[in-house]
Amino acid sequence: MLRGIRTATSNWFGKIVMGVIVAFLVVSFAIWGIGDVFQGSGTSTVAEVGETEISVDQFRQLYNDRLQQIARQVGRPITPSQARAAGIENQILGTLISEAVLDEHARQLGLGISQAEVARQIRREPAFHGPNGQFDQQRFLYLIRQAGFSEQRFLADHRRSALRRQLASVIGGEIKPPQAAADMVNRYQNEQRTIEYVALNASNAGEIPPPTPEQLKNYYETHKVAFRAPEYRKLMLLTLSTESVAPTIEVSAEDAKRAYEARQDRYVTPEKRQVQQIVYPNPEDAAKAHQALTAGTSFEALAAKRDIAETDLDIGLVAKEDILDPAIAEAAFALKEGEVSGPVNGRFGTVLVRVTKIEPGHTTPFAEVEKEVKQGLARDRARNVVSDRRDQVEDELAAGLRVEEIGKKLDIPVRMIEAVDRSGRGADGEPVPNLPKPAELIADAFATQVGVENDPLQLSDGGFVWYELDDIMPSRERSFDEVKDRVEARWREQEIANRLDAKATELVDKLKGGGWFGELAATSGLKLETAMGLTRRGADKLPSPVIAAVFRTPKDGAASAAGTTPTQRFVFRVTGITVPTFDAQSEQAKQLLDTLRSAYSEDIVGQYVAQLEADIGVSINQAALNQAIGRSADRLP
Repeated sequence: MLRGIRTATSNWFGKIVMGVIVAFLVVSFAIWGIGDVFQGSGTSTVAEVGETEISVDQFRQLYNDRLQQIARQVGRPITPSQARAAGIENQILGTLISEAVLDEHARQLGLGISQAEVARQIRREPAFHGPNGQFDQQRFLYLIRQAGFSEQRFLADHRRSALRRQLASVIGGEIKPPQAAADMVNRYQNEQRTIEYVALNASNAGEIPPPTPEQLKNYYETHKVAFRAPEYRKLMLLTLSTESVAPTIEVSAEDAKRAYEARQDRYVTPEKRQVQQIVYPNPEDAAKAHQALTAGTSFEALAAKRDIAETDLDIGLVAKEDILDPAIAEAAFALKEGEVSGPVNGRFGTVLVRVTKIEPGHTTPFAEVEKEVKQGLARDRARNVVSDRRDQVEDELAAGLRVEEIGKKLDIPVRMIEAVDRSGRGADGEPVPNLPKPAELIADAFATQVGVENDPLQLSDGGFVWYELDDIMPSRERSFDEVKDRVEARWREQEIANRLDAKATELVDKLKGGGWFGELAATSGLKLETAMGLTRRGADKLPSPVIAAVFRTPKDGAASAAGTTPTQRFVFRVTGITVPTFDAQSEQAKQLLDTLRSAYSEDIVGQYVAQLEADIGVSINQAALNQAIGRSADRLP
């Protein structure tokens, strides 16, 4: 929460308007206000905080918003079970409760902000400034409406947010982290170590004689659970997708030509111009500047006189429709390359415009895009086919036909998955290829029963997958004869690992006894290597378990560690430790101190809010919470 508070102090508008929901991922409660979230009747209340109620409808709205945002980020819908596993409902509820607690406490303390102060803060926010650097009322209204706020609601939210920032700043304060803590974190992050090491693999284990039948059977009896067959499910899939239907649809050249002409704007690259502008507060100043330009003053000199940075001077290489101000767009696209306009009365001031580069527009001819146009038309028509055939499939399901029967009747291929386990693997232990929406399909397949009609899964291209559970093969103990080859492979792997462990232990004991690593390596037929500058962040050649062991070992100490495979071992000796210095004036140290300062503040405010929750009183209606989650999960995007 505190990280959100402190970041928000410098950019509250971005947090309120564009980042409220994002904050749910990284904080346990939010400082920012969500308008109108603490009203509602007690009969449908998810939680009560003092005299404040959080209603089912209000919670559900935020819950849906959160799921939609995650779905956009990951590119696929989020199922209710996935949302519950991530604890999203708890994150949202914790946020709302903490907001309500802080609002209640602010009221108890009699804190308030005048309308004049709210207006002053909003006017100072750069997001609401026009090109002239001044507050722009139209821009302000446009931005908050785009974010779904009315002016009254935005002002109320800002007032609450400002009060929370006041509380947070007083409670957290400007804490100075202890020097010892900074030194410790700095050392942990930046300490470097040098080691000598050898790598052992299966070739260093020597020849492993073939196992006797008794050895294999003993290993099997001891490790039966490792060879147990998982539960498998047999599925029938009927897939109706735009991707599969589109190739069957023929599009004539005439149809493609008509579509090209109807959508010709898609194949037109508009003229673009590199546009620069200098904004003046009034027409008189702009006219004087234009006279100076005519007298020989350069455009750059005029910009420097106005103290305009190069990044603010250049609008960019833009098409005419990309320029927000129509007057400036008209002026810019009436100029020749290198010309400067006279004063232009724009929306946000009077402007001088210069064009430094012109890229002519062009139209891609039909011949170059004919194939693309035909494919697009085929996909469009395929969507209509999919929609029609979906209705047909649903009608046949309603009539009691099975998926396999529907496929034959409607001439839609049905795929039989003979066996798939919860991990998506078949009976051969390999992943089942080309499963549509595998995570959702498998989760749903293991949640249904034979003979139950299931809702179809929707594909990203607008298609559908109907599935039917044909059989359930329970988990069972495989016989020795079924898994004999696997038992022998595992036994051999274990024998190699045991020998490598023994060899590594022997080398470590000799090193600790004063043995010279180079001689020990040569005697064992191993290559002695050196790794320098190792940090806890890892190294390209050494696995993470080895890095972790290196940083647990003292200087001149020897140890061994496993690699990333069962038959890989490393033996090493730490030959050097470089302790980093802590320069409090360096940029890295300042970032570290800021991080620690935020962490300490976060802890303090977190404890303070927790105590407030205990003092004010918080009650949660679990039944209402379940209702909110259940209803919001009916239809996810």
